[in-house]
Amino acid sequence: MNIGNEMYALCDKLFPVCRSITGNGVRQTLQTLQALCPSMTMHEVPTGTQVFDWTVPKEWNIRDAWIKNSNGEKILDFHKTNLHVMGYSLPVDKKVQLQELLPLIHTQPDQPDAIPYVTSYYKERYGFCMSQNQKDVLPEDLYHIHIDSELKDGSLTYGEILIPSTEGNEEEIFLSTYVCHPSMANNELSGPVITIHLAKWLLEKKQRRYRYRIIFIPETIGAITYLSQHLPDMKKRVRAGFNLSCVGDDRTYSYIASRYGNTLADKVAKNVLSFCYPEYKHYSFLQRGSDERQYNAPGVDLPVCAVCRSKYGEYPEYHTSKDDMGLISPSGLQGAYEVYRDMIEVLEYNDYYQVQCLCEPQLGKRGLYPTISQKGSYDEVKSMTNFIAYADGTNDLMDISSIIGVPVSQLIPVVYKLLKEGLVKRVVQRA
Repeated sequence: MNIGNEMYALCDKLFPVCRSITGNGVRQTLQTLQALCPSMTMHEVPTGTQVFDWTVPKEWNIRDAWIKNSNGEKILDFHKTNLHVMGYSLPVDKKVQLQELLPLIHTQPDQPDAIPYVTSYYKERYGFCMSQNQKDVLPEDLYHIHIDSELKDGSLTYGEILIPSTEGNEEEIFLSTYVCHPSMANNELSGPVITIHLAKWLLEKKQRRYRYRIIFIPETIGAITYLSQHLPDMKKRVRAGFNLSCVGDDRTYSYIASRYGNTLADKVAKNVLSFCYPEYKHYSFLQRGSDERQYNAPGVDLPVCAVCRSKYGEYPEYHTSKDDMGLISPSGLQGAYEVYRDMIEVLEYNDYYQVQCLCEPQLGKRGLYPTISQKGSYDEVKSMTNFIAYADGTNDLMDISSIIGVPVSQLIPVVYKLLKEGLVKRVVQRA
């Protein structure tokens, strides 16, 4: 099984789990991921903990929910899709007439055949979700509504993987993804599934220039909670970071910039995407919507951007039942995995370089140039000579890659040949 199929199968396994910002669904999801990567540690932050301007909420768990008509037939069943219940709904068990029921039912009128994803984390209430088409045909009747849930003091759960540099370097690359949405494939599962496989790949690498900090958190409150515990250390260590979300479909690639779009993370994202998918969509920070909000907040100022396939909020299936396993694919997941792997590799090899001789070096005597010169032979070393032309100590590997139009992955062997021959040297300055 290739890695795209492996990731798709993992998404399928996790799809039925009812996740929220707290609760057993989050723990179950993290435990499944932890089984693939035992280096993950799980952390519990108690209800009521002050995290900057926020407070860790009560923990929510749900066992069952349904609506029955007067004949005892279930017209809505939580076990058919957990999107049928508004997130964080209080328990309820009573009979209501249609007019009392209708305000409790949330729909997506502009997508009448879709069930919306609806939550009420910070105001206690209960509610249900169904398609507009179903709601429109509900007859007058006495309905039995039932939600078997629990909202009480507990904790917020998150997962963390710390992978050391093999060089003793304390500088970090930061990866963040969220585990708080119920049955939605692209918006929820693609991020953590790709991230756990990136973690496995990083752990298998024999050499790692950077240290890696990888977290699996509930969106927003999880990021704020984590930052409240680790911000001073992260500000000192993190050199580049990425928020992983919506990375499973086949439609496009999207880049969401950091607050000013000028970090090392922005640079590597644009460099890699320009080669793998030149028509990628560029979104400014004004079009943000996920945890890059928290990581770029004033005073936090971490160098974090995001790379998605179809960006959250921009594809029609977003936050509805249509974001199902049919929306993502093994090829979509694998493509995004490879983009993130390439971005990490670029960061690992990026440096500034300076040529060590005046005028054009004699490559032939070093076995780096064809000994017979004729039309077309120069093409073999064009990348090398172009690299040398811009290796003046002011350009890093990404700069040169963008200038000469050659992916970093193709320049890495060129650099090593030139380093071996002493024709270039690394400059102490780093991006």
